[in-house]
Amino acid sequence: MSPGILPRESYREKAMRGLDALPPFSPVLNHLMASLTHEDVSFAELATVIERDTVLSGNVLRLVNSALYGRRGTISSIRAAISLLGLNKLRKYVLGMSVARLWARIEAPPGWNMRRFNDHSVAVAILADAIVQRGQFDYPEGAFAAGLLHDLGRLMVATSCPAQYLEISNQARATNRRLEEIESDILEVNHAELSAAALHRWGLPPAVQSAVLYHHRSTVDPTAVSSWLPLSRAVELADHLAVDSGYRIEDFDPGIAQANPEVVAAISLSEHGSALEAELEREIQAMRSAL
Repeated sequence: MSPGILPRESYREKAMRGLDALPPFSPVLNHLMASLTHEDVSFAELATVIERDTVLSGNVLRLVNSALYGRRGTISSIRAAISLLGLNKLRKYVLGMSVARLWARIEAPPGWNMRRFNDHSVAVAILADAIVQRGQFDYPEGAFAAGLLHDLGRLMVATSCPAQYLEISNQARATNRRLEEIESDILEVNHAELSAAALHRWGLPPAVQSAVLYHHRSTVDPTAVSSWLPLSRAVELADHLAVDSGYRIEDFDPGIAQANPEVVAAISLSEHGSALEAELEREIQAMRSAL
């Protein structure tokens, strides 16, 4: 073996070490990640945590005072902002903004576009959350977080194994093979598996981990325990819709043509597609206006 060439079986470990290289969570993000295991975060608790972060507080107030909300008066307190937006919506906005700040602190490797990665992640989060409101899915409250973090493994590969990331990208552009198949051939692990492993380490709910792990699987998530659709199918459809809407990480990422037809039918996509697109643009512009 040539000097400096790692045995293939060590790439998974190297990619996982990329998780350790990520910047530490802010106190707000720590709190939000921990709160995903119990959905009953109180109004006062969230307000207190946000108020301790002056940058995030400013982002939230800029959001609620933006033209998108058409306010005549000025909202000047976080507690008033929560009253206006609602606890659940503001919690999602804050989670999205906090994760975007985390990504912004990472030095992007050659060939990686952090803005496109963040835009895609936020778009999938917004769409997954909108999709679960239009159908019957397991653990719908985890849709936003699962969508936001579903492709974390791609970032881990790009930052920890840049040469292999470029090889994977080149093969994906040159062939019609699925990205996760190429990743498994080169790394013996794919980005969905890495994402789920990262979420397990962070202690996110098992349902969110499963949604991320199975968001590219054609088979049914074996953790689904009811007749409802697994959350992974909502994330999968959101992923394809985001790409079709122009929010893609790479130019070879597939759009709606490869989406699961069962889920497309279950939420009546032909009927609700324009509404989903409008909601995506409204929500993503709102988040951008705050950053």
